[in-house]
Amino acid sequence: MKTDIKIKAIGMLLMGTFFITACDKACEEMTYYQDADGDGLGNAAVTIQACEQPDGYVCDYSDTDDSNVTVVDSTDDSSGMHKAFAAFDSDNFNIYVDGDEIVIESNGLPNHTSPYWSNTTARTATDPMGNTLVTAAASENHALFVEPTVTSYAQMAPGNIDDFNGMYTLRVPITPSLAAVSSATGLGAIGMAISGAMIYNDEEGPNVPLDDAVGSLDYTAAHTGPQSYHYHLETKAWSNDDENLIGIIADGFFLYGRKCNATGTYPSDLDVSGGHTSVTQYNTTAAYHYHIQNELYLNQYYILFPGDYQGTPNAIQ
Repeated sequence: MKTDIKIKAIGMLLMGTFFITACDKACEEMTYYQDADGDGLGNAAVTIQACEQPDGYVCDYSDTDDSNVTVVDSTDDSSGMHKAFAAFDSDNFNIYVDGDEIVIESNGLPNHTSPYWSNTTARTATDPMGNTLVTAAASENHALFVEPTVTSYAQMAPGNIDDFNGMYTLRVPITPSLAAVSSATGLGAIGMAISGAMIYNDEEGPNVPLDDAVGSLDYTAAHTGPQSYHYHLETKAWSNDDENLIGIIADGFFLYGRKCNATGTYPSDLDVSGGHTSVTQYNTTAAYHYHIQNELYLNQYYILFPGDYQGTPNAIQ
């Protein structure tokens, strides 16, 4: 949501002289939907056009009963599990409570299309040692295979998604807490996306920036690697300049898109890791979480998580 800027007068007292200038800039109106029951879901039949979000109105328009008052708590009363876990793909995840921890098990596979699913086109790549790596052609295309668009067969990394058969497990506290001292992320998985695949940081190798590997990323900013298919940048298969849940980072805090559900726009109070404390679409009590930072990388991308862990990280095994 763009902020309406109307500067009626700028007064400047300088050397005893008062100067006044005026500038009016037309706002960009958006449609908001009435949220009569305060559940965060709007009524598509009752709208208003405004430059800023009015009280009692939201951007969502999916409420089927705007008179039904419900409270979305941050946890499921029966298990203590955070409501956000409902967004994780149930075919690719097994998530359960074990004592005071949440156990998150994933098969590492995404639930969306990609040119990295097995297909009938063979391709080759050269590793840093000069070796030629061959990805063999399959007898048929996987059901989720799509032709490469933002990358090409020549640029793609070796290996297909279905070549990586493994299970990934992350254990996090039911209620994670901020650490006294932040810690750096490492290579490999630093989080799990709601699709089932892993989240990586902004490096392609030890002290090797992602820059030269960007050409191998598919339309949702992922590629195959030594261990799995994984994301580095904004996951456009399900999030593009919005507030959608991306996944969970290894310290137990959730990662959301560039916008904040509490305000409908880009948060202005993020710490160095892209974290802040506010309500989300999954909890009415303010809680700490991360966002993709709205800072351009290579003039067109947004890194998922370029900062340090603000909580205590647990290994994804």
